[in-house]
Amino acid sequence: MLTSIAQAVYVVAALLFILSLAGLSGQASARRGNVLGMVGMGLALGATVLLAVDASERPVLVTLLLIALVFAIGTTVGVWRARSVEMTQMPELIAVLHSFVGLAAVLVGVNSYLTAEADVVHQVEVFLGVFIGAVTFTGSIVAYLKLSARMSSAPLMLPGRNLLNLAALVVSIGLMVWFVATNGVVPLLAMTVVALALGWHLVASIGGGDMPVVVSMLNSYSGWAAAAAGFMLGNDLLIVTGALVGSSGAILSYLMCRAMNRSFISVILGGFGAEGGAAPAAGDVVGEHREVLAPEVADLLLEARRVVITPGYGMAVAKAQYPVADLVQRLRGAGVDVRFGVHPVAGRLPGHMNVLLAEAKVPYDIVLEMDEINDDLAETDVVLVIGANDTVNPAALEDPGSPIAGMPVLEVWKAKHVVVFKRSMATGYAGVQNPLFFRENTAMLFGDAKDQVERIVQAVQARTGVAVG
Repeated sequence: MLTSIAQAVYVVAALLFILSLAGLSGQASARRGNVLGMVGMGLALGATVLLAVDASERPVLVTLLLIALVFAIGTTVGVWRARSVEMTQMPELIAVLHSFVGLAAVLVGVNSYLTAEADVVHQVEVFLGVFIGAVTFTGSIVAYLKLSARMSSAPLMLPGRNLLNLAALVVSIGLMVWFVATNGVVPLLAMTVVALALGWHLVASIGGGDMPVVVSMLNSYSGWAAAAAGFMLGNDLLIVTGALVGSSGAILSYLMCRAMNRSFISVILGGFGAEGGAAPAAGDVVGEHREVLAPEVADLLLEARRVVITPGYGMAVAKAQYPVADLVQRLRGAGVDVRFGVHPVAGRLPGHMNVLLAEAKVPYDIVLEMDEINDDLAETDVVLVIGANDTVNPAALEDPGSPIAGMPVLEVWKAKHVVVFKRSMATGYAGVQNPLFFRENTAMLFGDAKDQVERIVQAVQARTGVAVG
């Protein structure tokens, strides 16, 4: 009886997960999508408890106490992290969560090997589940270390690195044949070690400029790892959920690669740039830059008819989205047409900038994607580049020898005036110099982005008296 109820609840939860993904496809419906996903997960957890109680050989009370203990630990950690994490830390938090999924798949696989009867199908499920989980685990750990600057964002360039990856795959296939033939623990453990090393090397070899793709790629891996765990556990909902996450992550990876004019294989084989964030050498400087002060920018904005703001990860670090939203309201109140141009890979997580702007209550209808805004930039009076670097680099289109050659970018240099908010003349996360900074129509506004935007807001307020509230 309990099993039948649980299976029915699983069907409802699966439908809610599908509706959740549909809701997450747009900004206006994203909140509803999140709520549906949370309800679906709540139902899934409840149904899993019913199945655990029905199948357990322990007394019901003992089983419920064990489940309650696990729930309490998970809830405590989850609420703590949700309340303490900064928006700038979301990419690395997601990478860590992916590592948990990978580790869970490895542990489920080992447990299934030790407790379930051996047959060829089950052995393949165990082997693939452990392999995908191990790759996801160490790959996600390396992504976390890179995103949190605990490890260099530069790609690891080992001699013959592609051959090393290929060799790891060939060895793993050989170990799978051995495992299926003998059902021995040695090939399973050997493969686990090889897969852990492969996951580490795959992501370590990817440069900082490709990290948005890495995050979505690991999301896909974690989904397939969960699906593999579902097969081993005989849990239909876990299979469906894992397949949804795996396929959506793969689609997102494809979209990110297309936005960067990169093939997925080229990302796996190595990333953009060298040492991320380092100051350029003297030989890299391509001209003299011009500096500007906040009051001058305020005058420029009030004289403009059309303004476009292109945010980047630097805006997130400075927490400048709130004063930026205030500035937008004041400028619109003064009759200035203000819009945002967001590159698909702005920040270190797909959709990162959109979330920050929505958090600051910037209207959805003025936040446009790169393809929607690029044709209008030539008719724009002022572009404010706030914390962006690689996504506005003209070298991508004009320098065939650039590491980011061919990457679609926001063509901000076509505007009448460009103001770049930066702390210094250092390169961006991909470690590539940006000739935009030295163009005649570009001015550099140095300092903390939040402080500088607040000064511009004060100057605009002093000149217009436009109240916001």
